[in-house]
Amino acid sequence: LKSKMNVKNMSNEPKQTNGRERWSSRAAFYFAAIGSAVGFGNVWRFPSLVYEYGGGAFLVPYSLALVFVGLPILVLEISLGQYYETGDVDVFGGIHKRLRGVGLSSIACGYMLVTYYSMLLSWVAHAFFDSFGEENAWGNGITGSEAAEYFQDQIIGMNTLDPDDPKPTRIVWKNVGYSLFTWAVVYLCIVFGIKWTGRITYFTMGLPVILLFVMLGRSVSLEGSQEGVKEYLSSDWSVLVNQPEVWPKAVTQIFFSIGITFGIMTAYGSHCNRNEPAFMNSCVIAISNSLFSFVAGFAVFGETR
Repeated sequence: LKSKMNVKNMSNEPKQTNGRERWSSRAAFYFAAIGSAVGFGNVWRFPSLVYEYGGGAFLVPYSLALVFVGLPILVLEISLGQYYETGDVDVFGGIHKRLRGVGLSSIACGYMLVTYYSMLLSWVAHAFFDSFGEENAWGNGITGSEAAEYFQDQIIGMNTLDPDDPKPTRIVWKNVGYSLFTWAVVYLCIVFGIKWTGRITYFTMGLPVILLFVMLGRSVSLEGSQEGVKEYLSSDWSVLVNQPEVWPKAVTQIFFSIGITFGIMTAYGSHCNRNEPAFMNSCVIAISNSLFSFVAGFAVFGETR
């Protein structure tokens, strides 16, 4: 009878262990983890690296970095998070108390990343809402250089800087307001717990995917877009030997794009059940991130006709 009661109690165990809240579903975990990986680096930096380092040839060091560096570290971080059911500081502290500084340093890196990334999001929000104005820069059509000048001077507020001595000259109050708005949105995304955060990521990750394919459809439909796509897929294999910096560039892209060593994936993994397939989950996250980058390349190069 006692054994039957124990089995019954085990079957009714709550989803949290030691107070650690769990994701509402595996899909919520995927959306949150992939959403934290996909960002500016996928849409902006990856295509620029492909353009600079031999087109399709860049995919060789990139793929090797993914398989031999990015994926193993990602598996390690998610596995440690699942096992210890806590963040980086306590994970490394659980291995040895003197390693807590390693976890603390990763959180410090994440903090530094978030402080400037939030400002990037503020500029994007500023440009987005500014585009609805009657005198927006996009009304009559502008060139790429004009768009860059508009973003730097009007959105960031660099038009008052001295080119020879670019020190801050004023406070751009619009950007202060949009920064407060950005932090308020971040707060609302996490304040209600991990389950609500997971549900919110269905929108915050789902919408960029939809927009990516909208951009892709638009770019490939433009006249001459095939020239840009051809440039994207063409390969100059000499860069692998003549430009050795392509290898560390590829590794850096993998580190930054997936978001490893920042403590993010360890924290996400800590909200998974211990019996979750860490290797499979890591593969889904890493491959989805790289696929997003690859597809984004077609959208970007289709415009550079």
